Amino acid sequence: MKQHDVFESVPGILRPFKAYVDDLKPGTADQIVYFGCPGTCTPFIELLGFAIRSCPATQVFVPLTDESKAKKIVSVPDVGMQVSQERVKLDPKLVVLMGGLSMPNTGITADQMKAVISKYRVPVVGVCFMKMFEKTGWTKVFDFSLLIDANIAPVDVWR
Repeated sequence: MKQHDVFESVPGILRPFKAYVDDLKPGTADQIVYFGCPGTCTPFIELLGFAIRSCPATQVFVPLTDESKAKKIVSVPDVGMQVSQERVKLDPKLVVLMGGLSMPNTGITADQMKAVISKYRVPVVGVCFMKMFEKTGWTKVFDFSLLIDANIAPVDVWR
């Protein structure tokens, strides 16, 4: 995998993701399934979902690797995209792995995650910060069709 582009800020994460999904041309019967950590990955998943809100596919959030807890992501007027309580059976056209999954505190290895998603035989997109997939070896296990790696440093705080 070679570096393709360099962007900045939140649009630099969202625009390439939207372009990639648009190129897939998902239909109303398709699903885009995000696997991530509850809480920390969820806002980023909702941002990604907002970027593709015009996409007719159903968007789904799976907390960690527990597919039995998969929930539909819906548009909430005047708010944006939100994870709903509506459970969904998975049949993805695209899997999106969030970098929080690779953090050591989750206890999830790349091989475990690969075992969970390998049954789908669909493209896999990775979205992480600070080279987390590279640092934890996930880039050696997954053949990401798109990898978005953003930086969030420095973080300046004034009081």
